[in-house]
Order: sequence, then C-alpha cells, then structure tokens
Amino acid sequence: RVLQKSKLMSLSDCNWVNRNQNLIITGPTGAGKTYLACAMAHKACRLGYSSIYYRVTKLLEELALAKADDSYIKDLNRIAKKDVLVLDDWGLFSLTDEQSQFLAEIVEDRYDIRSTIITSQLPVDKWYGLISNSTVGESILDRITHNSHRFNLTGESMRKKLAGLENEKQKG
Repeated sequence: RVLQKSKLMSLSDCNWVNRNQNLIITGPTGAGKTYLACAMAHKACRLGYSSIYYRVTKLLEELALAKADDSYIKDLNRIAKKDVLVLDDWGLFSLTDEQSQFLAEIVEDRYDIRSTIITSQLPVDKWYGLISNSTVGESILDRITHNSHRFNLTGESMRKKLAGLENEKQKG
C-alpha cells in the first residue's frame, strides 16, 4: 500500500481531530482507502469523539430529499456537530450546481471547527474539474485541502487478492 507507517502512527492519537484537520486518502479501487478512513474514524470514536460516515452519492441523495421535505437545515446541523465526517468515494462523478452547493454548506459549517476524512480514486488536483462552478469549487477545495494530512495508497486491489485466496480455498 506504500502506507507511511510513521505518519499513520503520528495521527493515531487523533490530535488531528483536536486541531480540526482533515485527512485525504487517495488511491486506486480496492487499495484500502475506505478501510483506512473507517479505522481512523473508529479510533477517534474510541477516544470519545463522534463520527459519521457517508458515501458521497448517498449523502447528496439524502440532502436533495431533505431539501424537498424541509429537513435540510436539521440534517446539515446534525452533520456539522460530528467531530469526524467521513466522505467516501469523492469524485466518482461531476457535481451539479445543487450538489456543489450542498457540499459547500457542509464544508463551510465544518471549516476550522471539525475534521473531515475524504477518500477518492482521483488525485486531489483532478477534483477541481468535478465542480462546474469554479468559484464554488475553489471555496470547497481550499477549505478541505489546506489543513489536511494526505495519504496516497497504491497497489493491487485487496478485493482481487482476497478473491484469489477464496478461489484457492475452493480448489483445495
């Protein structure tokens, strides 16, 4: 995975949560991004912090529904109160103006107050192209990236490796 063990160990005390810093975890499919993000959020929970996990697509769907049934502000406030927000699978698709606005609200509510963990298959420099409104995109990404610790995982898909193990077990 080319995971920097010393960097990971230095973050394991969750001081990054105390300092309202973010984690950005990038890499190919199956490299362990979600696993690492959830492990870091779990560690924070064990130390008394609160956390919430969303796949970005599901979060955006829920917020669109919340906008329609007048629970949008309540949902934003609930997300804003969590010490750690995990946004998994960032950048799987380009964002509409409404979706960009949802994320801008979340990021602004959390900026320098709470921590966010983002996983993505795309390198950070490709994120700007996902947000059609460049001003909104710059606002979102500046707040996320400037105070973040970054991990870029590499390697073959763990799912593929584990599937190979299962195939060997079935043969043997």
